[in-house]
Amino acid sequence: MTIRETCLAAKRSAGAVAYLSEESRNRLLTLMADALIARADEILTENAADVAACTRGEQFKDRLSLSVSRIAGIAEGLKQLRAIPCPVGEIIERHTTESGLDISRVRVPFGVVGIIYEARPNVTADAIGLCLKSGNAVVLRGSKDAYRSNAAVVKVLKEAIRSDGTDPEFIQLVEDGTREGAREFMRQNGLLDVLIPRGSASLIQSALENATVPVIETGTGNCHIYFEKTADVEKAIPILVNAKTQRTSVCNAAESLVVDRAFAEKYLPRAVAALSEKGVEIVGDERARAICPEISPATEEDFYTEFLSLKISVKIVENADEAIAFINEHSTKHSEAIVTEDGAVADRFLREIDSACVYVNASTRFTDGFEFGFGAEMGISTQKLHARGPMGLRELTSYKFEIRGNGQIRK
Repeated sequence: MTIRETCLAAKRSAGAVAYLSEESRNRLLTLMADALIARADEILTENAADVAACTRGEQFKDRLSLSVSRIAGIAEGLKQLRAIPCPVGEIIERHTTESGLDISRVRVPFGVVGIIYEARPNVTADAIGLCLKSGNAVVLRGSKDAYRSNAAVVKVLKEAIRSDGTDPEFIQLVEDGTREGAREFMRQNGLLDVLIPRGSASLIQSALENATVPVIETGTGNCHIYFEKTADVEKAIPILVNAKTQRTSVCNAAESLVVDRAFAEKYLPRAVAALSEKGVEIVGDERARAICPEISPATEEDFYTEFLSLKISVKIVENADEAIAFINEHSTKHSEAIVTEDGAVADRFLREIDSACVYVNASTRFTDGFEFGFGAEMGISTQKLHARGPMGLRELTSYKFEIRGNGQIRK
């Protein structure tokens, strides 16, 4: 099918998914999760072909790769969605006017959600599950590198839905993997109600520049860990190592370490040794290199960069004032963490850091819909309109006003 035909097919099926009962949605989620596990070998065969054909480097291959454990995690995310109430129909607020009108603001699905993304075939299943539970049709446009994986996941999930007697055509996968096709997809006004890009900074920027469909911006992650002078080093080092190395190719991995000078003079060598043991390349400012001359000099560009690899920048500051100013200037507004034993400083950091997720004494790697208890996520929004942070079910709804009267007319 053409891109327009694909989007039109989803549009025609949007009403059916919007009005499924809660019981039906949960039953389908169970069937979908079970099907992923039962047919994992089929999916992994197609995924292996995608990985073998990929020429875009190890970081990209890591995002592209599936495994039995990753498929099990995806299935568990779908099952978690069963415990979260469908938000459709929720009354957000209600009041009666002087004229006697009863006005309710009620959650409704967007309608048709378009997802454009790179690699990560897990996004395929997450998006389908979230859209099913929030009453939305979904059109998926993955990268050509992951087409076989995405097609396999879509096939398995649609067949699971069909086995229950439900029409699965609210799920559509775009076949066109070209750049021209991507731009065409971004301009399906009247068929797509919202577009969510997930992937590299260049993909997100392309969506912002080319889309005529409304876009929810999911941002890149130049995430910071800040060691305040009162930090407990026994907490600080494991948090840093986890945030940087647990998985490097994801947007919630730490890319920059900010350290109070008083803490750095005692403990920066220990932090550098812990990172070096994990193979991390470390670049730092002059004050950091004065304490640890073995690290390489950082450029100003380094402090703005999402490395997505075993590399981190280090900045030494005098105090929380300087740290907060530095992070707010260089951050992509994704996730930042402070390690401190000073409650007042922690509260100030939470209040003044202008990012979607702000942590005290915990790794930034928790910025994830699954970890937040949303079952899965549609992306991590770094914008401020409508949705911010991990996007779960409520973030996939809009609202309308329902007004009940008794013959009122306006004078």
